[in-house]
Amino acid sequence: MLLVFDWDGTLMDSMAKIVGCMQLAIKDMQLPASDDATIKAIIGLSLPVAIQQLYPKLSLADGQRLSQAYVAHFKEADQQPCALYPDVERVLAQLRECGHSLAVATSKSRKGLTQVLSNLGWQDYFDASRCADEARSKPDPLMLNQLLAEFSVPPQQALMVGDTEYDLKMAANASVASVAVSYGAHGRRSLLQHQPLACIDSFAELLAWV
Repeated sequence: MLLVFDWDGTLMDSMAKIVGCMQLAIKDMQLPASDDATIKAIIGLSLPVAIQQLYPKLSLADGQRLSQAYVAHFKEADQQPCALYPDVERVLAQLRECGHSLAVATSKSRKGLTQVLSNLGWQDYFDASRCADEARSKPDPLMLNQLLAEFSVPPQQALMVGDTEYDLKMAANASVASVAVSYGAHGRRSLLQHQPLACIDSFAELLAWV
């Protein structure tokens, strides 16, 4: 089976860093304040789309400046890398040993994903990956469709694991089953509206659904 994972909020505990860095960037730009819950709600979208959703009246130039400010703050904050969620490394290793193909579909940039994988020493850990600057933003199914084509597997032989509505919508749009995790950006109630196979409270529970 092809197992496709979101990164932030699913494998890595980076929610607080993402929210904090966006708050700093908003302050830099002297934009109207946005609360943490609103920022968490747009996690999972590509950065340009997320910024447009936060500030729909922002000019293209100011949106780009906000994006640049966020990236600068995140790069500085990420000198202290985030931790993986409990059991992630053990479970992924077990899934690999069982012969499953592992892939990542993330709203991080390619540069950002390469950096975090390097920090972990995981440069060759996943069989494939797709990033936000290589495809259309979730929930568009392009990332998943590209991965399905790369592995030559039908949607019925794939599973998407993610923490946001955008992950689950992307899976549905690609006719791929999904498992939601409840500990990331979006809450259980909103996740269950998209009918995942399950909404798990710890990564270790994934083994029961693969």
